[in-house]
Amino acid sequence: MKIVIIGPAHPLRGGIASFNERIAQEFLKQGHEVILYTFTLQYPSIFFPGKTQFSPDPAPKDLDIRIKISSVNPFNWWRVGREIRDIKPDLVVCKFWMPFFGPSYGTILRIIKQNKHTKVIANIDNIIPHEQRIGDFQLAQYFTDIADAFIVMSKSVEEEMKHFLKQQPLIYIPHPIYDNYGEKVKREDALNHLNLSSDFQYLMFFGFIRDYKGLDLLIKALNHPKIRALNIKAIIAGEYYGNEEFYQNLIAQEGVSDLLELRTDYIPNDEVRYYFCAADLVVQPYKSATQSGISQLAYHFENPMVVTKVGGLPEIVEDGKAGYVVDVNPETIRAAILDFFTNNRKSEFQEGVKENKQFFSWDRMYQGFMELYAQVK
Repeated sequence: MKIVIIGPAHPLRGGIASFNERIAQEFLKQGHEVILYTFTLQYPSIFFPGKTQFSPDPAPKDLDIRIKISSVNPFNWWRVGREIRDIKPDLVVCKFWMPFFGPSYGTILRIIKQNKHTKVIANIDNIIPHEQRIGDFQLAQYFTDIADAFIVMSKSVEEEMKHFLKQQPLIYIPHPIYDNYGEKVKREDALNHLNLSSDFQYLMFFGFIRDYKGLDLLIKALNHPKIRALNIKAIIAGEYYGNEEFYQNLIAQEGVSDLLELRTDYIPNDEVRYYFCAADLVVQPYKSATQSGISQLAYHFENPMVVTKVGGLPEIVEDGKAGYVVDVNPETIRAAILDFFTNNRKSEFQEGVKENKQFFSWDRMYQGFMELYAQVK
């Protein structure tokens, strides 16, 4: 088939771009022709909390990525819509995670479908964002009304989608494992690469630092004599997408600066594996979530995890086997950290992680798209 993927891709950075590039590679592997349409302008700078939207990493060599879409220019939407309409793809895959993109996506897709040939399957990360605004429902619905079918990656989003469906088919498939960040390296090599001391064991918070991800809960969890007795440190790896001053003040207030390794710049793709291979435990203390690509990175590098009981995170991490599923508060996060390091559970949980990896394949995601494509009239 001829397939077009609409959404972030290189030179944009982040997990959604990585997902689109990886599913494109899976389509190619299965023998399809694939074109990715990404943004010239994804977010106006006023809406973007980070330092830059662009990746320093090289472009994937095997992908046809066309930088065409402006999220804010209706004339651009018409041009892009007509261009893709005339390509006449069999399938358009559209990655949706934020109502802000409802107008651009919805308009482009309506124009594409004028060719009476293309089917549209939306892959929904979030349908209602973590930080909600007035008009979110209407903007999202403008997009969902034109899609022919949906794939969601968490049960919580599946439930939310009931408010948007108009008889379109929907299936749930867990987020596949991110296997496109390189292979594992030895722990000692990772520590040396990152200039981290081998005298400590490490837990890690990884990814863009946003309020809903609960870094403040982890910082508070570390402020305890029993934590200090463990000879552990916490790697905080990721760029601030929120109030950096708030976290710096909280670190000083809690008196835990000596327990932290702060690496709060953007982590390039070729550096990711060193962080995961240096970490003994990955902690995701989220206050809200749907699914998380961080869990799937941890699976790839076989890291046990601590996740909170929010969104789809408990669906991914089997409590007591691949890690811990805990309540959203510093005390339960601390208890999981203490149990892991005090009772040396790394090897035990790594075996559980290895066993569960099989459930999160890209082939399973690919088969989901093909199943939906066959259902759409």
